Amino acid sequence: MGPLRSVVLAGGGTGGHVYPLLAFADCLRRHDPGVRITCLGTPRGMENDLIPPHGYELRQIPAYQLPRSVNMNLVRTPGRMWTAARAAGKVIDEVRADVVVGFGGYVSVPAYLAAWRRELPMVIHEVNVPPGVANRLGMKFTKNIAVGFPHQPSQAESLRDATIVGVPLRRTIAGLDRYALRNAARAHFGLRPDLPVLFVSGGSSGARSINLAVSGAAKELARNGVQVLHVMGARNEPVPIPTDLPVPYVTLPYLSEMELGYAAADLMLARGGAMTVAEVAAIGLPTIYVPYPHSNQEQRRNALPVVEAGGGLLVDDAELTPDWLERTVIPLIRDPQRLYAMGAAAAAYGRRDGDEALRSFVIEAVAR
Repeated sequence: MGPLRSVVLAGGGTGGHVYPLLAFADCLRRHDPGVRITCLGTPRGMENDLIPPHGYELRQIPAYQLPRSVNMNLVRTPGRMWTAARAAGKVIDEVRADVVVGFGGYVSVPAYLAAWRRELPMVIHEVNVPPGVANRLGMKFTKNIAVGFPHQPSQAESLRDATIVGVPLRRTIAGLDRYALRNAARAHFGLRPDLPVLFVSGGSSGARSINLAVSGAAKELARNGVQVLHVMGARNEPVPIPTDLPVPYVTLPYLSEMELGYAAADLMLARGGAMTVAEVAAIGLPTIYVPYPHSNQEQRRNALPVVEAGGGLLVDDAELTPDWLERTVIPLIRDPQRLYAMGAAAAAYGRRDGDEALRSFVIEAVAR
């Protein structure tokens, strides 16, 4: 098998699908600047804001929400699904794709169907347990399944034979040296270099329960010399932060350069989304995980292996109160030896080479 000449990447809707897609695209281009990379997206997904600015071609196709159960009757359904698959197939034919690589989201389904009809090699990358509905459908058409975390094959029957490759991460994060960048990152946010920093983020949409708990603990954290860098989330109403605190408490609606937040931090408070877990584990950042409670518990499953390895703590959303934070964060963040041990444990669990491992897997799949 020669080098890949043309690759179609499908994944959209949320950052959890788009960010690994972008990291993988960057990896392909590093190895071969001449490779043609075509991304499929929908008119309303987050991919429209993220993919074109990175210099990749984004082709929009129709995609439709799927029922939660996956069976062959769904595939046989005429109408909108095949309309979307024809649109994806037109793009695949036009760019003469060697392979379709899907990361999930509704836009992946038409790409999987189009590749299947053309008997074109197809690779699926999945980071959650249970797998998303789009990838579950795609798994009926290919055995080329790659996963991001070691716990996934043992927790989902559909992933039992999957290959563990890790999660493709942006190079700014995969190559991050937190300690080397720490002082510059703190200066960037107006934080003091000599006091510990708690970095708080509930994901791209934010998490109101986390925001309220941290703001409620702000006075006691500050009184104990703990600085806070708090990403509220672009879709959240800001919560009031006490004024006249003795140390900096910096709030932001959104942070695109997460590597700067990671570098500034001694400790993080976050949800348990797959991308967050992959990133903080890879760079060895001790993290208190507060999994999203209104779901099938995939965030808890994401975070638990890191916590069991010694790389973080886990607290239920309902138990996250200002008092819990004060009792937990203050002694932890003022214990450099414990933080160092947690960071080392997280880094031993995480991996920074998910993009390269997925590329090798894709090349092998095409060769087969």
